[in-house]
Amino acid sequence: MGEAKKRLIERAGGIPCGEAEAHHAKLAFIALEDERAAKAAAMRLSRKGLLVNVADRPDLCEFTTPSILDRDPVLIAIGTSGASAGLSKQIRLRLEKLLPQTLGDLAAKLAASRDAMRARFPDGAQRRNALDAALAEGGTLDPLDPGSVDRVDDWLAAASDPEASQTVEIQLTSDDPEDLTLKQARLLGTADLLLHDPAVPTEILDRARADALRRELPYSGEPVCGLTIILRAAG
Repeated sequence: MGEAKKRLIERAGGIPCGEAEAHHAKLAFIALEDERAAKAAAMRLSRKGLLVNVADRPDLCEFTTPSILDRDPVLIAIGTSGASAGLSKQIRLRLEKLLPQTLGDLAAKLAASRDAMRARFPDGAQRRNALDAALAEGGTLDPLDPGSVDRVDDWLAAASDPEASQTVEIQLTSDDPEDLTLKQARLLGTADLLLHDPAVPTEILDRARADALRRELPYSGEPVCGLTIILRAAG
């Protein structure tokens, strides 16, 4: 297990060293079979100012390492806060089957096309909405389609202007975010402005984009270009 941790650090660009050089380090990984020895090492290195990870002993850990799915530059980390490394691994293996090897190439192509996208869609909200539509399930640039990377240039050349603004009202049926329909969850995830009743629970509001504007109803501010969601509380 110590060898596995060493490979993880080297892969991330870190430089492994022994305890004698701990004063140069920020993180400590401990892989010892003996519980008393592992606990003593954790206390010793923690006192030196290092954050400590102890293999197979989550109660001694000050941080945990997730299971990493690497589609460089796309990285997906699956963690369970130390509850079960095996569960993290099995989730990653399932995702490995779903996400094509070309996903990283698609990300790199989109990065290289940033200036072209700005020229095609000068307005930020329009640009975001056009990209959201292209990357959606079944869209021209669906991330789960291995051929999407080859369609970026054609999409930019042929993409039509998205609607400048759109307003959708959602009437909730319950306070449980799991009761949102797939369409409602998708709309919340793409909204630029979220207008909501004060009674709408935070758990549902948090399904919206982190950078979306949130305002309680009634709202008399300036309209926002893009997608506006009016969210009514259940009942």
